[in-house]
Amino acid sequence: MKIPGFPGERNKKAATPARKSRFLIPPLVQWHPWWHQFIDWMVIFNTVMLCLFMLPTRLPGMELLGITPNWLLIWVVSWSVNRSVLSGMLSGIILGLLQDAMTSPDPTHALGLGIIGMLTALIQKQRFIQEDFISIAVIVFGMTVVANTIFAVQLSLAGNRHLASIWTYYERVTLASAILSSLWAPVVYYPLNRWWQQIKLIRNS
Repeated sequence: MKIPGFPGERNKKAATPARKSRFLIPPLVQWHPWWHQFIDWMVIFNTVMLCLFMLPTRLPGMELLGITPNWLLIWVVSWSVNRSVLSGMLSGIILGLLQDAMTSPDPTHALGLGIIGMLTALIQKQRFIQEDFISIAVIVFGMTVVANTIFAVQLSLAGNRHLASIWTYYERVTLASAILSSLWAPVVYYPLNRWWQQIKLIRNS
């Protein structure tokens, strides 16, 4: 006498091929090295574009006194923290030029972000600060102050604005931007750092 099976058993058997199909894509470590480089470039390009387009965006929780986080500065710090001084400086200059293209080249953002990339790489090269979320937030806070100071100095040297109004506005903007940028820094730093560590492990394996 044949005992009828339960409907759930047939469903489990039917679901077995679906579970196996998830493993058709090989792990990233088995991909060709050229694909690793290509995907890394795509991650860099897309995250830079995302940070660039987030600059004029006003979302709830991302604005303080009309100021938003400096997303490009956060990206430059995230990149430069494990890179050479030259690489950090070049990344800052390139992203600064991109920001100039969206806003105004006078004064330029390339100078401030280039110095930020260089200083961040120097700080980590000398191991003055250990690398974790808190230290990254501290670095972003300090670098935001540096970048805004450089921008204010450029405005002052241009000579077409009142110095008192420049530095009054600078004090208000700098504190708000530094607080917001440091608070949101882990949102950019954590996924990028995790990805670059994974790529580094794959290349060294």
